[in-house]
Amino acid sequence: MTTALSATPPQATATSAPRPAAPHSRRLRYALRHYPLAAIAALYLLILIACAAAAGLVAPDNPETQDLAHVLAVPSPAHWLGTDRLGRDVLSRLLFGARVSLLDVAVAAGVFLVLGIPLGVLAGYRGGWLDRVAVRIADLLLAVPVIVVLLMVVAIFPGNDVATMTALGVIGCPGLLRVVRGSTLAIRGELYVEAARLSGLRTPAILRRHILPRIAGPIIVQATLFCATALLAESGLSFLGLSRPETLGPSWGNMVGEASEAMSQDGWLLIPAGGILVLTVMAFGLIGDAVRDATMGRSAQAPALGRRRRPAGSPPATSTPAGPGAPAALLEVDGLTVSLPGPRGPVTVLRDVSLSIEAGEALGIVGESGCGKSITGKTILGLLPADGIVSAGSVRFNGTELTTADEKAMTRVRGSGIALISQDPVGSLDPTFTVGSQLCEIIRRHHKQSRRDAQREAERLLRMVNLSEPARVLRLRARELSGGMAQRVCIAMALAAKPALLIADEPTTALDVTVQAEILALLRELRRSLGMAVLLISHDWGVLADLCDRAVVMYAGEVVETAPIEVLYRSPLHPYTRALLAANPANPAAAVADGGELPAIPGTVPRPGSWPSGCHFHPRCPIAQPDCSHDAIPLAMPTAGRSSRCIHIDQLDGP
Repeated sequence: MTTALSATPPQATATSAPRPAAPHSRRLRYALRHYPLAAIAALYLLILIACAAAAGLVAPDNPETQDLAHVLAVPSPAHWLGTDRLGRDVLSRLLFGARVSLLDVAVAAGVFLVLGIPLGVLAGYRGGWLDRVAVRIADLLLAVPVIVVLLMVVAIFPGNDVATMTALGVIGCPGLLRVVRGSTLAIRGELYVEAARLSGLRTPAILRRHILPRIAGPIIVQATLFCATALLAESGLSFLGLSRPETLGPSWGNMVGEASEAMSQDGWLLIPAGGILVLTVMAFGLIGDAVRDATMGRSAQAPALGRRRRPAGSPPATSTPAGPGAPAALLEVDGLTVSLPGPRGPVTVLRDVSLSIEAGEALGIVGESGCGKSITGKTILGLLPADGIVSAGSVRFNGTELTTADEKAMTRVRGSGIALISQDPVGSLDPTFTVGSQLCEIIRRHHKQSRRDAQREAERLLRMVNLSEPARVLRLRARELSGGMAQRVCIAMALAAKPALLIADEPTTALDVTVQAEILALLRELRRSLGMAVLLISHDWGVLADLCDRAVVMYAGEVVETAPIEVLYRSPLHPYTRALLAANPANPAAAVADGGELPAIPGTVPRPGSWPSGCHFHPRCPIAQPDCSHDAIPLAMPTAGRSSRCIHIDQLDGP
């Protein structure tokens, strides 16, 4: 591919669109338009809270002042909601009682949120032992009868509403914990979260900016429903005389209890006390329903991610030292073997994978889908799926062993040492933030700068990746970018920390041919100008030929051949490599006559756990011999700078 990179991509020359409204204001307008009852309920709660806070100013009378001449009076200009059995003003008692009831609800809700959100987020994001412990504790608390616990607390701390509501919050938080954990599990594998980790952002920043905003909907739903439950529980205990005594002031619960005793004399007193309880509980429920409907389906399911780990008791990784005077490789993978959990135990997905990349070199990994290319890249970056295990081998970057590095050490490597360009650029950007917000966050994470300096650096990076009008692009969100623009933005984000190694995982798969050529030319120019090494994962031989110096061919979890790209094209030393080249439509040697068919490799790549014994390729190999299926085939070096996992190289036809 030799298409020149245009200075101004077509996508970037479009007329500047008006700056979109902030997502919070859009959601507010959406809620007001589509859920008017919820808007009315929210307004009612705000007014109620304001009146309770200012009860001393807005209440028409002192809640304890008795007017024995007007006992159980009906509503009148003097008493808008009537009076109780002692002639006290009902409206004033409701306003002062709101202070007590709403404050008790706030205490319970505060404990509910403070315990449920952090534990749920950390359990879902971190996984491992923390997840198991949190889930077990939540299961135990869910099995405890709530009313029994509350009665015990009331017996131990009679009249202490704070203790009672604290206990209610503790008993109720497991429900929130499970919801938050599940939502976090669904989001933590999203590409934009993975991209944030690979950019070197620390866990607190990722949780604050990328996880919590996305799970705010389920949290609000659970919080509103719990507030309704807490209000009913507080009122019920007060009604039974098990909570705050009436001598300390009115609450809605003891007002309902008093009204029930006076029903034989006058039924009106129950209407204002019970009505405000019903309205408040309904308001909480309406808000929760609206938030649930508005946020439903916003979080897509994604596979969980976890840190790679070596099983306990395994020997330390070893690698063959470089010879005297040999330059140390920037990245060296030696004998890497990786297992993932399966229905019947761990399944090996990579076996004895070895490769190396020198500083400034471009290395390509090629093979069919399912051969282990992407899992190799994830292992290098420390992003194996949950419970993935590096059972053998070594991954060294700049002399640092990565297979045994903790998350803190990997955070230092990601972004500034190794950066990633994903094959789904739009999915790698958080849709709730602008390009500028995400790019400036990465810049400020790795380089201590002011917001203004970070903005200038972000514009410079966008110009470097040939995006015109960088100031406008920084104001856009992922949905407003074309595929080519999104890929350029992701490249700019990967370059923000000035990495020594760039891993490009199928960076041109989702792009049309013209944009593919532009992105490849851009990567080639950036590699030349920045002296950056590139690890390119691709199916496309043309992409490898255009960008790479050497290539690694993978099949069924193994490296089967390594060679300089030109030599590999001219004289492959493995039957699988030869078959891939023959099936490549862009290879002149694969040209077929009119009406003919392009050569294809028979069969499919075997799944991990179903690999054949001996050579993994022998069931599909045209030169397979009986000895190919006996023992595992070692990776040999038939010539200098080349390797092949084949014991019958001499039977290959000439180039």
